Amino acid sequence: MCEPECPAEAIFSEDDLPDEQMEFLQINEELSQVWPVISEKKDPLPDAEEWDGKSDKTALLER
Repeated sequence: MCEPECPAEAIFSEDDLPDEQMEFLQINEELSQVWPVISEKKDPLPDAEEWDGKSDKTALLER
């Protein structure tokens, strides 16, 4: 559900994951165990456009 709905086109299927995004496989595996499952479309956060396209956000990820 997430991949086609992502307005920033930031979500890829595992088979289509670009090489520069491979680090996110491990992050997704880890966080999928603790974060809730999103099962319905929600409105973007108010600052979504501000963050769209910014790089190096991994350091800001709270675990």
